[in-house]
Amino acid sequence: MMKRLFATGAMALGLAGCGTLPPPAVDTSEQEVVAIINKVNDYWQQRETPQKWAFWDIAAYHTGNMEAYKITGNPRYRQYSEDWAIHNQWQGAKSTDKTKWKYQYGETDEHVLFGDWQICFQTYVDLYELDKIKDPRKIARAREVMEYQMNTAQKDYWWWSDGLYMVMPVMTKLHNVTGERKYLDKLHEYFDYSNSIMYDAEERLYYRDARYVYPKHKSVNGKKDFWSRGDGWVFAGLAKVLNDLPKDDAHRADYVAKFKGMAQALKKAQSNDGYWTRSLLDPAHAPGPETSGTAFFVYGYLWGINNGVLDRDEYLPTVRKGWNFLSKTALQPDGRIGYVQPIGDRAIPGQVVDQNSTTPFGVGAYLLASSEMVRLLKK
Repeated sequence: MMKRLFATGAMALGLAGCGTLPPPAVDTSEQEVVAIINKVNDYWQQRETPQKWAFWDIAAYHTGNMEAYKITGNPRYRQYSEDWAIHNQWQGAKSTDKTKWKYQYGETDEHVLFGDWQICFQTYVDLYELDKIKDPRKIARAREVMEYQMNTAQKDYWWWSDGLYMVMPVMTKLHNVTGERKYLDKLHEYFDYSNSIMYDAEERLYYRDARYVYPKHKSVNGKKDFWSRGDGWVFAGLAKVLNDLPKDDAHRADYVAKFKGMAQALKKAQSNDGYWTRSLLDPAHAPGPETSGTAFFVYGYLWGINNGVLDRDEYLPTVRKGWNFLSKTALQPDGRIGYVQPIGDRAIPGQVVDQNSTTPFGVGAYLLASSEMVRLLKK
Protein backbone atom coordinates (compact mmCIF):
# COMPACT_ATOMS: atom_id res chain seq x y z
CA MET A 1 0.00 0.00 0.00
CA MET A 2 1.33 3.43 -0.92
CA LYS A 3 2.16 5.62 2.02
CA ARG A 4 0.08 8.80 2.23
CA LEU A 5 0.35 11.79 4.49
CA PHE A 6 -2.65 12.10 6.79
CA ALA A 7 -3.90 15.00 8.84
CA THR A 8 -2.68 15.10 12.39
CA GLY A 9 -3.93 16.71 15.54
CA ALA A 10 -7.45 16.86 16.98
CA MET A 11 -9.19 15.70 13.79
CA ALA A 12 -7.13 12.55 13.57
CA LEU A 13 -7.57 11.80 17.26
CA GLY A 14 -11.30 12.33 17.05
CA LEU A 15 -11.67 9.79 14.24
CA ALA A 16 -9.23 7.24 15.56
CA GLY A 17 -11.78 5.48 17.75
CA CYS A 18 -14.57 5.20 15.18
CA GLY A 19 -12.73 3.17 12.57
CA THR A 20 -12.64 6.00 10.00
CA LEU A 21 -9.37 7.15 8.52
CA PRO A 22 -8.78 10.90 8.57
CA PRO A 23 -8.72 12.68 5.22
CA PRO A 24 -5.29 13.04 3.62
CA ALA A 25 -3.56 16.34 4.34
CA VAL A 26 -1.83 16.13 0.97
CA ASP A 27 -3.61 14.00 -1.60
CA THR A 28 -0.59 12.22 -2.98
CA SER A 29 1.92 9.52 -2.10
CA GLU A 30 5.67 9.24 -1.95
CA GLN A 31 5.66 7.03 -5.03
CA GLU A 32 3.46 9.42 -6.96
CA VAL A 33 5.73 12.39 -6.24
CA VAL A 34 8.87 10.45 -7.16
CA ALA A 35 7.17 9.57 -10.45
CA ILE A 36 6.49 13.28 -11.02
CA ILE A 37 10.15 14.12 -10.32
CA ASN A 38 11.27 11.54 -12.87
CA LYS A 39 8.71 12.68 -15.43
CA VAL A 40 9.66 16.34 -15.10
CA ASN A 41 13.42 15.82 -15.00
CA ASP A 42 13.51 13.27 -17.79
CA TYR A 43 11.45 15.59 -19.98
CA TRP A 44 13.93 18.40 -19.36
CA GLN A 45 17.16 16.45 -19.71
CA GLN A 46 16.05 14.66 -22.86
CA ARG A 47 15.55 18.04 -24.54
CA GLU A 48 18.35 20.15 -23.04
CA THR A 49 22.07 19.44 -23.26
CA PRO A 50 24.14 19.90 -20.09
CA GLN A 51 26.75 21.78 -22.12
CA LYS A 52 25.46 25.25 -21.25
CA TRP A 53 26.89 28.26 -19.44
CA ALA A 54 27.15 28.55 -15.66
CA PHE A 55 24.99 31.66 -15.37
CA TRP A 56 22.07 31.82 -12.92
CA ASP A 57 19.23 30.69 -15.20
CA ILE A 58 20.88 27.34 -15.88
CA ALA A 59 22.63 27.06 -12.52
CA ALA A 60 19.33 27.42 -10.65
CA TYR A 61 18.03 24.38 -12.52
CA HIS A 62 20.98 22.38 -11.25
CA THR A 63 20.19 23.21 -7.62
CA GLY A 64 16.88 21.41 -8.20
CA ASN A 65 18.46 18.61 -10.18
CA MET A 66 20.83 17.82 -7.32
CA GLU A 67 17.88 17.48 -4.94
CA ALA A 68 16.18 15.22 -7.47
CA TYR A 69 19.31 13.08 -7.47
CA LYS A 70 19.37 12.90 -3.67
CA ILE A 71 15.75 11.73 -3.65
CA THR A 72 15.82 9.27 -6.56
CA GLY A 73 19.44 8.13 -6.55
CA ASN A 74 19.27 8.23 -10.35
CA PRO A 75 22.92 8.32 -11.50
CA ARG A 76 21.95 10.05 -14.75
CA TYR A 77 20.86 13.13 -12.80
CA ARG A 78 24.17 13.35 -10.97
CA GLN A 79 26.09 12.83 -14.22
CA TYR A 80 24.08 15.56 -15.95
CA SER A 81 25.24 18.12 -13.38
CA GLU A 82 28.78 16.71 -13.42
CA ASP A 83 28.90 17.12 -17.21
CA TRP A 84 27.65 20.70 -16.88
CA ALA A 85 30.32 21.48 -14.27
CA ILE A 86 33.07 19.96 -16.40
CA HIS A 87 31.87 21.95 -19.42
CA ASN A 88 32.26 25.12 -17.33
CA GLN A 89 35.61 24.01 -15.89
CA TRP A 90 34.12 24.20 -12.37
CA GLN A 91 33.96 27.97 -12.73
CA GLY A 92 31.44 30.76 -13.06
CA ALA A 93 32.75 33.89 -14.76
CA LYS A 94 36.30 33.03 -15.82
CA SER A 95 38.41 36.20 -15.67
CA THR A 96 41.77 35.76 -13.94
CA ASP A 97 42.52 39.50 -13.68
CA LYS A 98 41.24 40.44 -10.23
CA THR A 99 41.68 44.14 -10.94
CA LYS A 100 38.82 43.87 -13.43
CA TRP A 101 36.40 41.81 -11.33
CA LYS A 102 32.93 43.42 -11.03
CA TYR A 103 29.79 42.79 -9.00
CA GLN A 104 27.11 44.89 -10.65
CA TYR A 105 24.92 43.21 -13.26
CA GLY A 106 26.85 41.69 -16.12
CA GLU A 107 27.08 38.56 -18.24
CA THR A 108 30.77 38.79 -19.12
CA ASP A 109 33.71 36.88 -17.69
CA GLU A 110 34.77 39.98 -15.75
CA HIS A 111 31.62 39.88 -13.57
CA VAL A 112 33.19 37.29 -11.27
CA LEU A 113 31.80 38.90 -8.10
CA PHE A 114 28.23 39.16 -9.41
CA GLY A 115 26.09 36.60 -7.61
CA ASP A 116 24.43 35.31 -10.78
CA TRP A 117 27.84 33.87 -11.69
CA GLN A 118 28.33 32.39 -8.20
CA ILE A 119 25.22 30.21 -7.80
CA CYS A 120 26.98 27.48 -9.79
CA PHE A 121 29.27 27.01 -6.78
CA GLN A 122 26.35 25.47 -4.86
CA THR A 123 26.24 22.53 -7.24
CA TYR A 124 30.02 22.25 -7.46
CA VAL A 125 30.21 21.92 -3.67
CA ASP A 126 27.38 19.37 -3.66
CA LEU A 127 29.18 17.29 -6.28
CA TYR A 128 32.45 17.60 -4.34
CA GLU A 129 30.75 16.37 -1.18
CA LEU A 130 29.31 13.32 -2.98
CA ASP A 131 32.77 12.05 -3.93
CA LYS A 132 34.26 9.35 -1.73
CA ILE A 133 37.70 10.73 -2.58
CA LYS A 134 37.41 14.50 -2.53
CA ASP A 135 38.76 16.37 -5.55
CA PRO A 136 39.77 19.89 -4.44
CA ARG A 137 39.74 21.11 -8.06
CA LYS A 138 35.94 21.03 -7.99
CA ILE A 139 35.76 23.80 -5.41
CA ALA A 140 39.07 25.57 -6.07
CA ARG A 141 37.51 28.40 -8.10
CA ALA A 142 34.61 28.74 -5.67
CA ARG A 143 37.04 29.21 -2.81
CA GLU A 144 39.27 31.57 -4.79
CA VAL A 145 36.35 33.82 -5.72
CA MET A 146 34.52 33.86 -2.40
CA GLU A 147 37.67 34.25 -0.29
CA TYR A 148 38.82 37.14 -2.47
CA GLN A 149 35.39 38.75 -2.10
CA MET A 150 35.35 38.34 1.68
CA ASN A 151 38.66 40.16 1.90
CA THR A 152 37.33 43.27 0.20
CA ALA A 153 35.86 46.21 2.11
CA GLN A 154 32.55 46.12 0.25
CA LYS A 155 29.44 44.65 1.83
CA ASP A 156 26.85 45.59 -0.82
CA TYR A 157 27.26 42.48 -2.98
CA TRP A 158 23.64 41.31 -2.60
CA TRP A 159 21.79 44.34 -3.89
CA TRP A 160 18.88 42.40 -5.43
CA SER A 161 16.65 39.78 -3.86
CA ASP A 162 17.63 37.00 -6.26
CA GLY A 163 21.19 37.26 -4.98
CA LEU A 164 20.15 35.89 -1.61
CA TYR A 165 19.27 32.56 -3.22
CA MET A 166 22.24 32.64 -5.56
CA VAL A 167 24.95 33.13 -2.96
CA MET A 168 23.81 32.74 0.66
CA PRO A 169 23.84 28.91 0.39
CA VAL A 170 27.31 29.08 -1.20
CA MET A 171 28.57 30.69 2.01
CA THR A 172 27.14 28.02 4.32
CA LYS A 173 28.24 25.18 2.06
CA LEU A 174 31.82 26.46 1.86
CA HIS A 175 31.89 27.05 5.60
CA ASN A 176 30.94 23.43 6.17
CA VAL A 177 33.64 22.24 3.78
CA THR A 178 36.45 24.50 5.02
CA GLY A 179 35.52 25.22 8.63
CA GLU A 180 36.34 28.88 7.99
CA ARG A 181 34.23 31.09 10.30
CA LYS A 182 34.63 34.06 7.97
CA TYR A 183 32.07 32.60 5.57
CA LEU A 184 29.35 32.87 8.22
CA ASP A 185 30.45 36.31 9.42
CA LYS A 186 30.39 37.73 5.90
CA LEU A 187 27.14 35.92 5.14
CA HIS A 188 25.40 37.89 7.86
CA GLU A 189 27.18 41.15 7.02
CA TYR A 190 26.00 40.96 3.41
CA PHE A 191 22.52 39.79 4.48
CA ASP A 192 22.25 42.71 6.88
CA TYR A 193 23.03 45.11 4.04
CA SER A 194 20.34 43.48 1.88
CA ASN A 195 17.80 43.94 4.64
CA SER A 196 18.70 47.62 4.90
CA ILE A 197 17.73 48.32 1.28
CA MET A 198 15.07 45.71 0.35
CA TYR A 199 13.27 44.44 3.44
CA ASP A 200 9.87 45.85 4.44
CA ALA A 201 9.56 45.19 8.18
CA GLU A 202 5.84 46.00 8.19
CA GLU A 203 4.94 43.51 5.47
CA ARG A 204 7.81 41.11 6.30
CA LEU A 205 8.57 40.77 2.60
CA TYR A 206 11.38 41.82 0.27
CA TYR A 207 11.31 44.23 -2.62
CA ARG A 208 13.19 42.97 -5.65
CA ASP A 209 15.76 45.75 -5.26
CA ALA A 210 15.97 49.39 -4.17
CA ARG A 211 14.24 50.61 -7.36
CA TYR A 212 10.97 49.02 -6.32
CA VAL A 213 10.67 50.25 -2.73
CA TYR A 214 7.32 51.84 -1.89
CA PRO A 215 6.26 54.63 -2.32
CA LYS A 216 8.88 55.36 -5.00
CA HIS A 217 7.42 52.44 -6.91
CA LYS A 218 3.82 51.21 -6.70
CA SER A 219 1.65 48.56 -8.30
CA VAL A 220 -0.95 49.64 -10.86
CA ASN A 221 -3.43 50.06 -8.03
CA GLY A 222 -1.10 52.12 -5.85
CA LYS A 223 -0.07 49.26 -3.55
CA LYS A 224 3.31 47.93 -2.44
CA ASP A 225 4.66 45.78 -5.25
CA PHE A 226 6.43 42.64 -4.01
CA TRP A 227 7.49 40.42 -6.91
CA SER A 228 6.57 36.79 -6.31
CA ARG A 229 9.69 35.17 -7.72
CA GLY A 230 11.87 37.75 -5.99
CA ASP A 231 10.43 36.77 -2.61
CA GLY A 232 10.58 33.15 -3.70
CA TRP A 233 14.33 33.43 -4.15
CA VAL A 234 14.65 34.82 -0.61
CA PHE A 235 12.31 32.34 1.09
CA ALA A 236 13.98 29.36 -0.58
CA GLY A 237 17.43 30.82 0.05
CA LEU A 238 16.71 31.17 3.75
CA ALA A 239 15.55 27.55 3.90
CA LYS A 240 18.77 26.39 2.25
CA VAL A 241 20.87 28.51 4.60
CA LEU A 242 19.09 27.25 7.71
CA ASN A 243 19.53 23.69 6.48
CA ASP A 244 23.32 24.07 6.45
CA LEU A 245 23.89 26.68 9.15
CA PRO A 246 25.36 25.44 12.45
CA LYS A 247 22.67 25.28 15.13
CA ASP A 248 24.77 27.47 17.43
CA ASP A 249 25.45 30.21 14.90
CA ALA A 250 25.17 33.62 16.55
CA HIS A 251 22.87 34.93 13.85
CA ARG A 252 20.64 31.91 13.37
CA ALA A 253 17.75 33.57 15.22
CA ASP A 254 17.80 36.43 12.70
CA TYR A 255 17.46 34.09 9.71
CA VAL A 256 14.72 32.13 11.48
CA ALA A 257 12.81 35.30 12.32
CA LYS A 258 12.93 36.52 8.70
CA PHE A 259 11.91 33.07 7.46
CA LYS A 260 8.96 32.77 9.86
CA GLY A 261 7.84 36.32 9.14
CA MET A 262 7.82 35.61 5.42
CA ALA A 263 5.89 32.39 6.01
CA GLN A 264 3.13 34.28 7.80
CA ALA A 265 2.99 37.03 5.19
CA LEU A 266 3.02 34.67 2.22
CA LYS A 267 0.27 32.51 3.69
CA LYS A 268 -2.05 35.52 3.58
CA ALA A 269 -1.11 36.28 -0.02
CA GLN A 270 -1.82 32.81 -1.43
CA SER A 271 -4.78 32.58 -3.82
CA ASN A 272 -7.65 30.18 -3.23
CA ASP A 273 -6.41 28.21 -6.23
CA GLY A 274 -3.07 27.59 -4.53
CA TYR A 275 -0.75 29.77 -6.57
CA TRP A 276 0.74 33.16 -5.77
CA THR A 277 0.26 35.94 -8.30
CA ARG A 278 3.26 37.81 -9.65
CA SER A 279 2.63 40.88 -7.49
CA LEU A 280 2.00 39.40 -4.07
CA LEU A 281 -0.19 42.08 -2.48
CA ASP A 282 -1.95 43.27 -5.65
CA PRO A 283 -3.30 40.23 -7.55
CA ALA A 284 -4.91 42.53 -10.12
CA HIS A 285 -1.52 44.00 -11.10
CA ALA A 286 -0.61 40.89 -13.14
CA PRO A 287 -3.37 38.32 -12.54
CA GLY A 288 -3.18 34.60 -13.07
CA PRO A 289 -0.99 31.71 -11.94
CA GLU A 290 2.80 31.73 -11.81
CA THR A 291 4.85 28.63 -11.09
CA SER A 292 8.37 29.73 -10.14
CA GLY A 293 7.37 31.86 -7.15
CA THR A 294 4.78 29.29 -6.12
CA ALA A 295 7.28 26.41 -6.29
CA PHE A 296 9.88 28.28 -4.24
CA PHE A 297 7.25 29.09 -1.62
CA VAL A 298 6.00 25.50 -1.43
CA TYR A 299 9.60 24.32 -1.11
CA GLY A 300 10.23 26.77 1.73
CA TYR A 301 7.09 25.77 3.60
CA LEU A 302 7.86 22.09 3.19
CA TRP A 303 11.44 22.53 4.38
CA GLY A 304 10.19 24.51 7.39
CA ILE A 305 7.67 21.82 8.31
CA ASN A 306 10.11 18.97 7.73
CA ASN A 307 12.73 20.58 9.97
CA GLY A 308 10.49 21.77 12.79
CA VAL A 309 10.90 25.48 12.01
CA LEU A 310 7.30 25.97 10.88
CA ASP A 311 4.22 24.58 12.62
CA ARG A 312 2.92 21.57 10.71
CA ASP A 313 -0.77 22.07 11.42
CA GLU A 314 -0.65 25.78 10.63
CA TYR A 315 1.07 25.49 7.28
CA LEU A 316 0.00 22.14 5.82
CA PRO A 317 -3.14 23.72 4.33
CA THR A 318 -0.91 26.23 2.52
CA VAL A 319 1.24 23.38 1.21
CA ARG A 320 -1.83 21.39 0.18
CA LYS A 321 -3.21 24.22 -1.91
CA GLY A 322 0.17 25.02 -3.41
CA TRP A 323 0.91 21.41 -4.30
CA ASN A 324 -2.52 21.04 -5.90
CA PHE A 325 -1.63 23.86 -8.30
CA LEU A 326 1.88 22.54 -8.95
CA SER A 327 0.80 18.96 -9.61
CA LYS A 328 -2.54 19.57 -11.38
CA THR A 329 -2.03 22.83 -13.31
CA ALA A 330 1.66 23.69 -13.62
CA LEU A 331 2.61 20.12 -14.60
CA GLN A 332 1.65 19.37 -18.19
CA PRO A 333 0.82 15.82 -19.41
CA ASP A 334 4.19 15.40 -21.16
CA GLY A 335 6.26 16.53 -18.15
CA ARG A 336 6.75 20.16 -19.14
CA ILE A 337 6.39 22.71 -16.35
CA GLY A 338 4.20 25.60 -17.46
CA TYR A 339 3.08 29.01 -16.16
CA VAL A 340 6.65 30.14 -15.42
CA GLN A 341 7.19 33.87 -15.81
CA PRO A 342 10.12 34.49 -18.18
CA ILE A 343 13.39 36.09 -17.11
CA GLY A 344 12.69 39.49 -15.60
CA ASP A 345 12.80 41.56 -12.44
CA ARG A 346 9.17 42.45 -11.71
CA ALA A 347 5.53 41.62 -12.27
CA ILE A 348 4.60 43.01 -15.69
CA PRO A 349 0.94 43.88 -16.38
CA GLY A 350 -0.28 42.21 -19.56
CA GLN A 351 2.64 39.78 -19.87
CA VAL A 352 1.41 36.41 -21.11
CA VAL A 353 2.30 33.49 -18.81
CA ASP A 354 0.55 30.27 -19.81
CA GLN A 355 0.91 26.48 -19.93
CA ASN A 356 3.65 26.79 -22.57
CA SER A 357 5.78 29.19 -20.49
CA THR A 358 8.75 27.28 -19.11
CA THR A 359 12.36 28.01 -18.08
CA PRO A 360 15.30 26.09 -16.59
CA PHE A 361 15.05 27.93 -13.25
CA GLY A 362 11.32 27.23 -13.09
CA VAL A 363 12.00 23.52 -13.51
CA GLY A 364 14.68 23.76 -10.82
CA ALA A 365 12.24 25.37 -8.39
CA TYR A 366 9.69 22.65 -9.18
CA LEU A 367 12.22 19.90 -8.48
CA LEU A 368 13.11 21.53 -5.15
CA ALA A 369 9.47 21.56 -4.06
CA SER A 370 8.84 18.01 -5.27
CA SER A 371 11.92 16.64 -3.55
CA GLU A 372 10.97 18.28 -0.26
CA MET A 373 7.44 16.89 -0.63
CA VAL A 374 8.92 13.39 -0.79
CA ARG A 375 10.76 14.07 2.47
CA LEU A 376 7.46 15.11 4.07
CA LEU A 377 5.78 11.92 2.89
CA LYS A 378 8.59 9.77 4.27
CA LYS A 379 7.95 11.00 7.81
